[in-house]
Amino acid sequence: MSNQQPLTSIVGGTGKTGRRVSERLQSSGRRVRISSRRTDPPFDWNASATWAGAVAGCDAAYVTFYPDLAFPGAAEKLGAFAELAMAAGVDRLVLLSGRGEPQAELSELAVRAAAPRCTVLRCSWFAQNFSEHSLLGPVLDGVIALPAGDVSEPFVDLDDVADVAVAALVEPGHAGATYELTGPRSITFAEAAAEIAIASGRRVDYVPVTETEFVGGAVAGGMPVDEAEALADVFAHVLDGRNSSATADVAMILGRPARDFRDYARAAAATGVWSDAAAKAS
Repeated sequence: MSNQQPLTSIVGGTGKTGRRVSERLQSSGRRVRISSRRTDPPFDWNASATWAGAVAGCDAAYVTFYPDLAFPGAAEKLGAFAELAMAAGVDRLVLLSGRGEPQAELSELAVRAAAPRCTVLRCSWFAQNFSEHSLLGPVLDGVIALPAGDVSEPFVDLDDVADVAVAALVEPGHAGATYELTGPRSITFAEAAAEIAIASGRRVDYVPVTETEFVGGAVAGGMPVDEAEALADVFAHVLDGRNSSATADVAMILGRPARDFRDYARAAAATGVWSDAAAKAS
């Protein structure tokens, strides 16, 4: 019998959460297979022929879907992938999902139909969206324009999400569970912008816009119109107050408090990601 460590598939392993999950598993001596559009061979959700290689020989899998589980066609693709993964011998599957997204829940159901023991991580807005993703440019420009009104959101830190994902992948007791992962308190986007401004020392304002205005700005910035419209539709569903309450799931699973947005902002600012040099280079 082989003494080799189990192999975990990380689908979307070069992304914000996948990268963190991979690093944690590897640092503990576990083997991982990272699959994404940028790996060789590449993994493409629009090309099912690329899926089998991601899970062959794997005991567990952490799965993220691009661009979003709530987008049209996601449920069908995820259901088919989960079926393939189970047939390949994957015993433990952890799915990254969004909190309060009805269409994302359809994707969850499709995965659970093939993998009933799947663990689902429903996340609130990632704090790191302001420093590692679509909102970094607006922060550096000083204006965050979103169709969010004055709705509050319990932003969750990606390091907490990754720690929970690893727990679900390697520890007992998480099979079939659905967790809602949030930060410890809910703040508005205006308050988030103010926290970033204090931490970074630069002016950052939040400007509420309509969905139409958001789509126009996103398209002007290079986003495909269908993706921008689908994203605006997701915002309309999740930024209506339904997700404003914080949960204790992170603390329950990890045995420590979830990271506060203020602490995230201070740590991000210390990396220089919001510095004047970064703004000039963008």
